[in-house]
Amino acid sequence: MNHRDLITVEADKRGGKPCIRGMRITVYDVLSYLAAGMTEQEILDDFPYLTREDILACLGYAADREHHQMVIHA
Repeated sequence: MNHRDLITVEADKRGGKPCIRGMRITVYDVLSYLAAGMTEQEILDDFPYLTREDILACLGYAADREHHQMVIHA
């Protein structure tokens, strides 16, 4: 499944930040948990409404953003 199928952006939800399946948990939230050392299983245990595919979609979204980021030198 493509991350674009699971990541949603709604202006009236979480300030327009990318969220998972229209819920109030953001891509940033999940990436922060992973960066802090939480395992995939710990995240799934703490947030039973999330799936492994949701976590992978967050990683895919971040990878896509990084890939398209442009550096402009002054």
